[in-house]
Amino acid sequence: MDLLHARCAGLDVHKDLIVGCIRVQEGRQATTTLMRFGATTRELLKLSEWLHAAGCTHVAMEATGVYWKPVWHILEDSFALVLANAGHIKGVPGRKSDVNDAAWIADLLAHGLIRGSMVPPQPVQEIRELTRERLGFVREVTRHTQRVQKVLEDCNVKLSSVLSDTMGLTGRKILRAIVKGQKDPERLADLAHGGVKASREELVESLRGRYTPHNRFLLEQHLKAIEDSEKIISVIERRIGKAIEPFRDAIERLSTIPGVSKTAAASIVGEIGVDMGRFETDDHLVSWACLCPRMEESAGKRRSTRIRKGANYLKPLLLQGAWAAIRTKGSYLRAKYYRLKSRRGSKKAAIAIAASILRAVYIVLRDGVNYRELGADYFIPKDRLKVAKRLAARIQELGFTNQCRLLMTKPWRRDTLAA
Repeated sequence: MDLLHARCAGLDVHKDLIVGCIRVQEGRQATTTLMRFGATTRELLKLSEWLHAAGCTHVAMEATGVYWKPVWHILEDSFALVLANAGHIKGVPGRKSDVNDAAWIADLLAHGLIRGSMVPPQPVQEIRELTRERLGFVREVTRHTQRVQKVLEDCNVKLSSVLSDTMGLTGRKILRAIVKGQKDPERLADLAHGGVKASREELVESLRGRYTPHNRFLLEQHLKAIEDSEKIISVIERRIGKAIEPFRDAIERLSTIPGVSKTAAASIVGEIGVDMGRFETDDHLVSWACLCPRMEESAGKRRSTRIRKGANYLKPLLLQGAWAAIRTKGSYLRAKYYRLKSRRGSKKAAIAIAASILRAVYIVLRDGVNYRELGADYFIPKDRLKVAKRLAARIQELGFTNQCRLLMTKPWRRDTLAA
């Protein structure tokens, strides 16, 4: 097997311990040296000095939770680092049971058998952490909103039946009044905003319930939690606005894609960065995001086409954008969705639209251009004969039999249906 790195090291990273293995090969003989270090900054600096003294040029480690990050930050300026996926390392055959993890990583690195994971630059990492933190607090608001609804149902208050948003302006005024002890449905209904579509009678009827001190206490706690989370979200969003300033042009271009808002564009930049050179093609990016179907075949039979698990932040973001793009009338993505839905079903069609959005992201970031809308009629020239026959059949159903008999029976030439 070819040797790529004569002097390299593998690190087995734990919470409080880092096991290092330096592998040096001279001729056909390879020697390994093991050393243990703590996880404090002083110990990590000792690790760096130890690697320098041995003349190491490349260092590999597994992506173990968040414990690899301090090690990476200490070593990234001095060595060529490779962050390995633990699943990929386990999938490499030939390992003996008595081999140390660090020694096995060093051996794989020396022969070029480790596929490095993407580690974006520090500014992109900061955007990623901020957008993920924001998502966490948004989900927290959603959880507490659902618990508010649970408490209201326990009180037999049907506020969600008459208000489109329980946590909107009217809903919050009514909930605060309930927390303060107000029980009269008439007075609670007086707090409704002028934009409420439900009638006053419907609102009053929905507010007739059983209010207890226990339920008011629970409502108060959930409302406080929602308000606190919303304040934190506002602070994080201001921080994100500053962090994305160097990437403002890229985010503006990404927001031209249907289904991609500026908030979503910032999250996409945080997940994949703006340098598309690390992905050979858009197919590689789609595969990296776990949005391409698997091809599992045995004896000529296709066993599964499910997409892989992974990309736990990017994939849901793109699927959410896909459903928004599907609702954009007159768009290419909407037309493609309904074209696929009839054959593959709504879920697989939505995944395909998410993959199309990611392909558009790749081209926009690679070429520095805005999204070009192809239009809903993009597929019509591709299926002109099929469309003509379908429309002719529809006309025949409406009673115009003689006018379209020729279209239904006589084969058409290509030039007859040319645009």
